[in-house]
Amino acid sequence: MATSKLEVSLQQLEHGSVKLQGELTPDEAGMDIQDELIHLKKPLLYDLTAERLGESLLITGSVQLIVDCECARCLRPFVQELRLDSWACHVPLEGEDRAEVLSDCVDLTPYIREDIVLALPQHPLCDTECSGLPGMVNSGTGKKSAPAAEGVKPNSVWDQLDKLKLR
Repeated sequence: MATSKLEVSLQQLEHGSVKLQGELTPDEAGMDIQDELIHLKKPLLYDLTAERLGESLLITGSVQLIVDCECARCLRPFVQELRLDSWACHVPLEGEDRAEVLSDCVDLTPYIREDIVLALPQHPLCDTECSGLPGMVNSGTGKKSAPAAEGVKPNSVWDQLDKLKLR
């Protein structure tokens, strides 16, 4: 994993809010996603403002990430843009959940990573009306995606249960 981080200096915040703009690669952001249908190849872009509020930080702004996906139904590749336009994060500097301060800097990377991972699609679809692979019954709609060859029964998730002998 790379060592670059999204950090804010507490000393700079004593003079007012600080603007943070830039990008982090998925490795720099620590986003090692183990999903066959989601691939993080492009950098995470951020445009944030950090300000000190007593014994905490308030981070607001926008975060954007382009995600390369494969459709869970038809396996076609597609691109999905994740945008957190009104992103806000409260970072405590005191108490049990306080952020770690190293050399007068607070690493904001874990906070952004958490919200991006939560925003990733759990079941990526190229289109809500995607009918899946040709000849297969789409379990989401119950419809066949394309006519099966004449005389050939389309595969069904129930086929294996039909073969089950209980006595």
